[in-house]
Parts: sequence; structure tokens; C-alpha cells
Amino acid sequence: MRTIRVCWSIWLGYLIVLLSLLIGGSRSVRLREYKFEVGYMKKKPDCIENSYVMGINGHFPGPTIRAHVGDTLHISLFNNISTNEPTSIHWHGISQYGTPWADGTASISQCAINPGETFHYRFTVDKAGTYFYHGHYGLQRSAGLYGSLIVDLALGQKEPFHYHSEFNLLLSDWWHNTSFHQELSLSSKPFQWIGEPQSLLINGRGQYNCSMAANTMNNNATLPQCKFRTSDEECAPQILHVHPNKTYRIRIASTTSLSSLNFAISNHKMVVVEADGNYVDPFEVDDIDIYSGESYSILITTNQNPNNNYWISIGVRGRKPNTPQALTILNYKKASISSSNIIIPNSPPPITPQWNDFNRSKAFTNKIHALMGSPKPPTHYDHRLLLLNTQNLIDGYTKWAINNISLVLPQTPYLGSIKFKINAAFDRRHPSENFSNGYDIFSPPINPNANFGNRVYMFNMNQVVDVILQNANVLSGKNSDIHPWHLHGHDFWVLGYGDGKFKQGYDEKKFNLKNPPLKNTAAVFPYGWTALRFRANNPGVWFFHCHIEAHLHMGMGVIFAEGVQLVKGIPKQALACGLTKKIIMSFNTTNN
Repeated sequence: MRTIRVCWSIWLGYLIVLLSLLIGGSRSVRLREYKFEVGYMKKKPDCIENSYVMGINGHFPGPTIRAHVGDTLHISLFNNISTNEPTSIHWHGISQYGTPWADGTASISQCAINPGETFHYRFTVDKAGTYFYHGHYGLQRSAGLYGSLIVDLALGQKEPFHYHSEFNLLLSDWWHNTSFHQELSLSSKPFQWIGEPQSLLINGRGQYNCSMAANTMNNNATLPQCKFRTSDEECAPQILHVHPNKTYRIRIASTTSLSSLNFAISNHKMVVVEADGNYVDPFEVDDIDIYSGESYSILITTNQNPNNNYWISIGVRGRKPNTPQALTILNYKKASISSSNIIIPNSPPPITPQWNDFNRSKAFTNKIHALMGSPKPPTHYDHRLLLLNTQNLIDGYTKWAINNISLVLPQTPYLGSIKFKINAAFDRRHPSENFSNGYDIFSPPINPNANFGNRVYMFNMNQVVDVILQNANVLSGKNSDIHPWHLHGHDFWVLGYGDGKFKQGYDEKKFNLKNPPLKNTAAVFPYGWTALRFRANNPGVWFFHCHIEAHLHMGMGVIFAEGVQLVKGIPKQALACGLTKKIIMSFNTTNN
């Protein structure tokens, strides 16, 4: 009954906010300026020293950006990477409407930022939500180039749910091998997999080869107890301090390079209220699954014994875990804790659900529905793509491919080559929009025609596009991975999920057209399909790709373009490379 009352009050709050948005409220937009210097530094994210941690302004993770809806962000990014690497940063979840050149995707929306160069990202944030930013060149996200980006409602407006305070958690995974070694392994012949991460991190902090909870495991611990000299140690957990009988919003975003995660708090229920910057019909759970590229907001009520501390845990899902849980503590301020000694809870942390219990994963995903009053999808599509994920051998190299094409990005950014009609910049042939009806997704892939490519799916402005993502077996014939797919420049409606091979004319009957969630990242489960729908209404060129860093590096992505000729005001610096360099330098400041 308490759950019903909580959810009903949240729902009423949503209606109030929707009305306030229609009526309009006072707000003061502003320009927010940041200076970012990207470089390597020596850090101990998981208590093990690493000289190749990529950070911003000497911080790992990078500084949190916070703004209000309608604000303009100006981030001046200087590349001070000592190893002569280019870079770029993607603002994950931000639509970039009118500023597609600021999306931060090297070779797609801009030229990579070379060492010693400064690039100016200017864009407006147009929707409240929990977002983040990360490197989008090579494997720099794996090296630590990421940070949080929070967009609050415009001044004078209120969230549709009540809470007293909030916390922000950025989840990631961590390898001791540098991103150079990982890239070399993934590009080698014969192929060398990078392996599972050594540690999981919460806000850039984790513990390797020890466990904070070892002393609570009743002699079942496999790792020794972690010992910290002070709670300010670099790898000591950031503790969440709370007051009893309050409601807290916890923003959670996953910038993992590989790991799908499960998030739980001992003895505390969670109400999910936001997914990928979109309000959802609130629902209560004991834990959540979160895939790379996703973000959520949850509400918790601190109604447990205030004399105790409680575990916050994340653990690996979807892959056989060789990486221990990451832990931190929810501390009721009446409970014992000091600045020099971390007092651990007196019971074991939550047990992460079985890694291959995919029915449990699907059950959580299927609980996510759009809030009443959210935009509904068009009932029909104009353009449909059926995209088959396969692992392939191409010239002896292990690659991922979509409809038999493994993506290799061109030297000239697509935004410029399409805008200026430079035919030689990429393969202008039309990419395949489906795959063989007879393809057996359960057998080891045999794709002798697989090849490298860089073609583009071109859409007419405002077309309604369906994308059916189809999962299949890997080369070994023994597995099918979870792939979280992220679309730049748009949100999409998640119309549904299914097992086996998608059957046109039949599986459409399962689509949710009533209240599908709007998201920018969605998982396709092993040997299954996921159906997405979006409107191509944002002029530009946009990446659509698996958010697992290694899979993207191995070619698992495609390019969408719409209304490129409508794009105005591209800064010269964005296209001052490749075949567009000479053209763009002939303009005075920006191209019209």
C-alpha cells in the first residue's frame, strides 16, 4: 500500500510539472563556460598506481558540468595528451539540435583535436536529465576520459517528484593494461581479447585485490579485507551521508567500456523515475540493471535503522564475472563513521543476481514505460532497417559487422563531405537495409562476403525510421553477447524486445505503441531482437553504435544522416582536415 501511495503521488507530481511546462515559468538562461585540459596523469583508481589515467584539469573523473534547461555551454577543450594522441569528447544524451558539429564524434561531426590544439564546443542543453560526457576517439573512454553532465529544469520549475537532496554516481570499469595495449590486442592477428576488467569503479574509486566486505562474509571471503589509512585515500569509497526519514534522488550513469552492471542498496527499495533523461512511469524495485550508455534516477527513502550503515553495490551482469563487486556505503548520520576510519556495515552486501539470468534482465527492462503525457510514437514507419550484429573474420582479423559491413571511419568528417558533396570522401553506395531471411542466428557465423566499409544510411527529413537490431552467435559458436546500442542526436521509442529471429509481419504485433519509453540507449539481448523507432528530425550526421568500447573499435556501428544541407554555422575548425580543409578555410568564419 505504501508503494501505491508513493507512485500515485509521483504521478500527480508529473501532471503538475507537465502543466507548468505548458503554462511556462520564469527562467534565466545563461552562458556557462568551462576550460578543459585533457591529459594523462598518475592515479590510483583502484589502489594500484597507473601512469596512464586520462583526466581533465588534473581530475579523474573529469569535472561535473551542471546547467539549466536553455543554458548554453561553451567548453574550451585543450589537448595536452603527452603521447601525441588526438581526442574528442561526446556529450552523451544531448541532442545538439542546430549544433551537430559539437556532438564530439571524430571523423563524423568534426576533425579530431590534435595535440596542442584547442577546440570550442558550444551548444544549448534543451532537456533536463542525467547525462555524462566521454572521449570518443580510440579507446580513451577506457583510459578514463569521462565525467558527469547534469541538466536541471529551468529556474522556477519543479521536478514531478519530491526529494530532499540528491547524489550523483558515475559507474565505470577499469583495466590495469593501458588503452594502448588494449587497442593493440583488439587489432592484432591472431586476435587477443582484452579480458574482463580488473575493477569496477564508483565515481572513479574502487578496490583491487581486496574487499571492503571481507570481514562480513562469515569465512566465505575470497579476498582480504581492504584497509585504508584514511577515508580521504584516493581509492577509498565516496560515502553517501544521509539523514533518517528523508527521500533522496540518486542519479546513476554507466560509462563502462564493457560491463553490464547491477546496482543495489542493502535493505532499501528504489523507485525508478527517469531513464536517459526521460521521465518514466515510476515503479519500485530491489535493484536495477544498467548497461553501458544508460542513465537512471531513482528515489530512496531512508526509513531503515538509523544506527546502522548500509552497502551500495555494483556487480557484473551479462558476462561471466571475473571482476569483484564495487562497494560504497550509505551512512545514516546517526551511525558510526569517522574521517579516519570507515565503519563497514555488519552484514554482507547484496548478492549480484546470476550473471546469465537474462529473464531477470528482461523483466526489469520490460517494466520501463513512458510517463502518461509523454510523446507517443507515430503508429507507422516510413523507413525500416533490419540490422544483424555478427562477429566476422575479415582478412584474418576478428571484427564485428552490421549486415556484413565492419565500420571503418574515413579521414574526412561525414558532416563536411556530405554538406559539400565530396564524393570521394566515403563509399557513396547504399548500405544494406536487411539481411538474408535464411540466416541462422544460432549457428556459428559464416559470412565470406563480410568486408570493411563506411557507407551512410540517408533519411529524408522527418521520416519515421524503424530499426530492428538482431543479435546472433559469435565466431566460437558458443555465445551471444548483450549489446547496448546508443543513438546520437535523437531519442528513440523502444517498441519492444523478443527472443529468436525477428519475424516481419508477426512480431510487430508485440510492439508497444501505447507507452513505450523514450531512451537514447537500449540493449539487444543474446539471440534476440530489439525494435526502435525515431523521427529523423535533427539535421546532421549521427553515429549509431554498440556502446561497448571494444565492439565499437572492432567495427560495430553505422552512420545515419538527415537534412545535412540545412546545417548552418559550422565552425571552420570542425572541418579543417581531410578533403574539407581547403573548402572550409576559404570561408571567413563559419559556413552558411
